[in-house]
Amino acid sequence: MTNQQRTLVAGGPEVSALGLGTWALGGPSAAGAQPLGWGARFDRAEAADVFRAAFDSGITLYDTADAYGTGTAERLIGETLSGKRDQITLVSKWGNTIDEDSRELTGQNATPGYIRQALEASLRRLRTDHLDLYLLHLSGLPAAEADQLLGTLQDLVAEGGIRAYGWSTDDPELAAAWLGQPGFAGLEFEINVVHDAPLLVELCETHHLPGLARGPLGTGLLTGAHPLGSRITDEQDFRRRSPDWLNYFQDGSPVKELAEALESVRHILTSEGRTLAQGALAWLWARSPSLIPIPGARTVAQVRENAAAMEHGPLTAGQMREIDALLGAG
Repeated sequence: MTNQQRTLVAGGPEVSALGLGTWALGGPSAAGAQPLGWGARFDRAEAADVFRAAFDSGITLYDTADAYGTGTAERLIGETLSGKRDQITLVSKWGNTIDEDSRELTGQNATPGYIRQALEASLRRLRTDHLDLYLLHLSGLPAAEADQLLGTLQDLVAEGGIRAYGWSTDDPELAAAWLGQPGFAGLEFEINVVHDAPLLVELCETHHLPGLARGPLGTGLLTGAHPLGSRITDEQDFRRRSPDWLNYFQDGSPVKELAEALESVRHILTSEGRTLAQGALAWLWARSPSLIPIPGARTVAQVRENAAAMEHGPLTAGQMREIDALLGAG
């Protein structure tokens, strides 16, 4: 693509136009009876290979959270990439409380005092002395409670523990709550070709904020690996039990309307030699220059396929209009 670099934080290093989301690389975890991992099978050595392959493929942006495998994803980044810290950009999140030993999310903590505790633990696991962007991981936290966090976050920027802070939220009103605050520099939200987020995209473009595109491949639906009629049977896969925030699978099966929408635009997404996943990423680059997709990957082959999407670049304006017409979005 013509520009494979993006600015994440003003004054910080440029990042690749594609990041690596690391939720799937954290291994199994749960919140009570709800599994939060991507299945019972987890090979730590294979996950480490994915991180190394991502870096070798030109990916310099890594999006993680203390909740991903209750610290495992952060630890793997520290183990595999700490020697390359000056060449990578790290984003992590806080707000969930975790028990690393039992691999469980134990609750939430949105108090100012907890921010430092969570950050120190993340930095220790990541083997670094700072984060480039630190995101609040509680999508629906009331704005009044979020405002109470600003003083501590701004202190952490001044002290150098974080370059900037932001919010991972799908609520446009909450996403706008910190606009204009010193140190507020980014958003993360769910967006992909079958699940647009026009108000959040407009917010990013108007205020020159990067938008980390979460769920760019629809938790696997947009890769084509789960066609209509298929079903995920692994009881440790979060898609099997369908938490209320999951949009793409119902009890392990793809949501019919979304799978059909994908099929209607498959021929456009897979044009010019792209795989379906690469086409979904190309849609995001064409959707807005503010967006930085952060697809996950569980294998070296997947991360290389995603990284290769950068070589194809965004869809054309004509292709985007055709997709809008087919999906009834135009």
